[in-house]
Amino acid sequence: MQEMKQHKPWFDEECLGILDQRKQAKMQWIQDPSQRNLDTLNKVRRVASRYFRNKKKAYLKAKIEELETNSKVVNIRDLYRGINDVKKGYQPRTGIVKDEKGDLVADSHSIMERWRNYFSQILNVHGVSEVRQAEIHSAEPLVPETSALEVQLAIEKLQKKTNHQVLIKYLQN
Repeated sequence: MQEMKQHKPWFDEECLGILDQRKQAKMQWIQDPSQRNLDTLNKVRRVASRYFRNKKKAYLKAKIEELETNSKVVNIRDLYRGINDVKKGYQPRTGIVKDEKGDLVADSHSIMERWRNYFSQILNVHGVSEVRQAEIHSAEPLVPETSALEVQLAIEKLQKKTNHQVLIKYLQN
């Protein structure tokens, strides 16, 4: 059995059971469209709608209480994250892409073929030898390697400078 995508966080196993009851009542009415089966179907639909509505209200109430707690505890990150989750809601994904000509493609086989072509064009570079031979320009100036003599002279300058600073501080006090 394929796993269903869950867009509603309040939808659980109990909701699935009620949904199955509703489907069974509808199937029974389709097989035997009598008034008794229609009344049963309408009753099951009302019960299911009421249950889903109450379940969603309870979830939203718990979410609001969680946001209030985050506000009181000064947990700003979780507060804003929760507000954005509630405010954004469900946003369905679109399964449409444009082909090479700019036309919209909707069926899954064509979409997969389009992505295959797109990535093969990007990832399969044919002019690799040209890229390796090209000069690489960078923003940093090229600095030659420092020699041991240059390092030694720099250290001696620092030592003289620090000795002068210590002497000046000593004379000032």
